[in-house]
Amino acid sequence: MEPSNNRFENQQPYQVPDPQVTIPVMEEQLQIGKDVVETGRIRVSKTVHEEQQVVDVPIIQEEVNVKRVAINQYVATPPAVRYEGDTMIMPILREVLVVEKRLLLVEEVRITKHQTETRAPQQVTLRKEEIYLQRVAPNPTSPSEPTT
Repeated sequence: MEPSNNRFENQQPYQVPDPQVTIPVMEEQLQIGKDVVETGRIRVSKTVHEEQQVVDVPIIQEEVNVKRVAINQYVATPPAVRYEGDTMIMPILREVLVVEKRLLLVEEVRITKHQTETRAPQQVTLRKEEIYLQRVAPNPTSPSEPTT
């Protein structure tokens, strides 16, 4: 047989594709997860120190001195309460029956306040806390848990 010069002789004839051919459709999905990994530990401890301190706190107390002063004068109107420095003067009145009624200033009560300050040292306890941190190596036997 003689070689042919027709270059299409050895080729397969063209075929029409089948309309019922199924073409697979692919989809890729991504899942992401996290693992909890212990990288170290810290131990926290606390110490409470107590110390005694003396505090000197001033204590104020008031004393009242009452002094009665006899006046025995007739007055036309009742006198008002008045102040002379730290002293409050309070008039005391009495009605006296006479041919006519008049006010007799019988006495005055003088009230003076004095403040005294005394010191009373007292023992008190004060507390002070200190925190200590100590780094501890991670525990290799503890399982890590995945989180999402």
